Amino acid sequence: MPPPLQSSLYFPMDNPTILSLLHPTPGEKHKNSSNGGALLRMFKLFPMLTSGCKMGKPRRKPLLNHTAATCTIFGYRKGRVFLAIQADPKCVPMLVIELPMLTSVLQKEMESDVVRIALESETKTHKKKLLEEFVWAVYCNGRKMGHSIRKKHLCDDELHVTQLLRGVSTGAGVLPTLNHKESSDGELTYMRARFERVVGSKDSEALHMINPDGAPGPKLSIFFLRSY
Repeated sequence: MPPPLQSSLYFPMDNPTILSLLHPTPGEKHKNSSNGGALLRMFKLFPMLTSGCKMGKPRRKPLLNHTAATCTIFGYRKGRVFLAIQADPKCVPMLVIELPMLTSVLQKEMESDVVRIALESETKTHKKKLLEEFVWAVYCNGRKMGHSIRKKHLCDDELHVTQLLRGVSTGAGVLPTLNHKESSDGELTYMRARFERVVGSKDSEALHMINPDGAPGPKLSIFFLRSY
């Protein structure tokens, strides 16, 4: 069973809404991906892996599957981290957010083996679905990191990553970059995995990483919350 959530002065990570999303619904089983070690260990080491998939225009599929999603965490070593959520690797991401933290900071958080990222909507409208909200306060392991805005359009780097990883369901490594950015920002790194989706209500849901080595309990969880 994962360790209890840490509370903070900024965000009650032990509130009932978060706790209700911590575990998948009873009776559901995690599916194992291909072997090769835990993705979090791969993310910390960043082995020199590149994708051999062909470039092409991703197929558009706007809605997430009811029980699973593909999440990709990517960014330059010296830059900020991006989070992309897709129904599957061949779809255009339905949500891309530049998280207010550096890749090096996220790597340090992952040394604890349990990472919980919470995004709390600050637009608070009834007209949008939860993942369609634009402004988010971002917390990592109970600490407020800053604010993010959901991207309306993908930039060249984000399209580049999406296209290169069309044929990749799980993995972590280094991708070829555009315009030789590695000279100033470092290498373009990524981690991709399948996540189990747990919907608490129209205002709360969570994504729990499906561990490829069969380890009990999610090691990386992403929470989305909206309060009025």
